[in-house]
Amino acid sequence: MSLRFKAVAVGAAVALAAASWTWFTPADAPAATVAFKHPGVLLSRAQLDFVKAKVKAGAEPWKSANAAMMSSSSASLSYTPKPRATVECGSSSNPDNGCTDERRDAFAAYTHALAWYYTGDSRYAAKSIQIMDAWSGTIKQHTDSNAPLQASWAASVWPRAAEIIRHTYASWPHAGRFGTMLRTVHLPQALANRAAYNGNWQLTQLEAAVGIGVHLDDRAVYDQAVATFRKRVPAYIHLTSDGALPKPPPGTSIDTRAEIVKYWNNQTTFVDGLSQETCRDFTHTGYGIAAVSHIAETSRIQGADLYPEVQERLRHAMGLHAKHSTGALPAWLCGGALANRKLGPVTEVGFNALSNRLGIAMTNTASLTAAQRPAGNNNLMSAWETLTHAGNPA
Repeated sequence: MSLRFKAVAVGAAVALAAASWTWFTPADAPAATVAFKHPGVLLSRAQLDFVKAKVKAGAEPWKSANAAMMSSSSASLSYTPKPRATVECGSSSNPDNGCTDERRDAFAAYTHALAWYYTGDSRYAAKSIQIMDAWSGTIKQHTDSNAPLQASWAASVWPRAAEIIRHTYASWPHAGRFGTMLRTVHLPQALANRAAYNGNWQLTQLEAAVGIGVHLDDRAVYDQAVATFRKRVPAYIHLTSDGALPKPPPGTSIDTRAEIVKYWNNQTTFVDGLSQETCRDFTHTGYGIAAVSHIAETSRIQGADLYPEVQERLRHAMGLHAKHSTGALPAWLCGGALANRKLGPVTEVGFNALSNRLGIAMTNTASLTAAQRPAGNNNLMSAWETLTHAGNPA
């Protein structure tokens, strides 16, 4: 297939996938604003500089968090990427043909990009580029049932690495090819309609689309993702002000009480901060919370801050799950029993934004966040967020 024909075919696929977001209309899109700020996916240059100064000064918790990152296998200068032309991922990554490899490599590229910025050692930048180039020169597609989620997990992280390298390092000859990979391989999967799935799916897809939009300077992709995000968050995190029942996920047929209760994993008592996936398990809920925090953080960097819009849902969600991550569950919550209540290292970004920047009291979230420091790398949604976001005012 010629490159020209291939580009046309992929462009058609992107357009078809975008059309599947039937609840998005032009009226939903914010008006075009100023140019994107770079680096600007999850981290700004001011945030990077703040951490660099703290690490240089040996201040905590950044010193310990940086030591944990630099001693990880993801920061090894001998790290070897494992790209594949086809990444095949079934349910729960079974089969796992390149799924774990791609996620690990994306986080390794991001880790090396951070190491480059904080140390000034160009070897880390070169390694980050090597990893990204290996994948952009190889991958063609994601397949099997988890393809949209896998592609979006990876594409939530790839742009973080790419933004730092492209906008702070002197040379990246194949940067354009990497951008083409994001647009043609990952973006169609991020735009696939999975509105009726568990909410962490679509929130992860939206995080990927937001990051891709910023990195490619594609205002249409970014605005579309943000417009959908603004409707999706209220259907994932409940507030009692919403009414007796949670909001139904937009663009789906889930709208009766029986359907909503089933979708919310048979929970029938709805309180502030309850998530659609709370009674599934806290880990998947954490993925959703992470995506909400990450998208809001990127929006703040880009000058159209979404935190004021989502802060009540986000603070209550983090607080409720932090409170119930240990101890006995009340009888009204998930029947009083839930096997998995491990939230994961997902609270640093939201806690910093809401508590440190906005001054909102968040006792339970503060306790859990401190207990999990330094936040590590879960190779799915979050990595090194104590280092990058703890107490970061920028």
